Amino acid sequence: MARTIDQQIAEAQARLNRLRTRQKATETRRKIIVGAIVTTEALKDPKIARWMAATLRKNATREVDQKELTGLLADLDAKAAEA
Repeated sequence: MARTIDQQIAEAQARLNRLRTRQKATETRRKIIVGAIVTTEALKDPKIARWMAATLRKNATREVDQKELTGLLADLDAKAAEA
């Protein structure tokens, strides 16, 4: 049985939604990977630690985000102080 135009549109929209979901998941994975690598390197290198701490303090403006970063910022500050 032939699909109606409305059915074809609905199927195309569903496919588009699946592709958007997949794209968002890919972007999220990329952010996690990059964040983990940069954090690991920052905890090894005082120069990177200073940059990362300053960047986080500047850009994490929501109170809930600032609270979440408290421990990491303390670790970064300790590493930055080694230099």
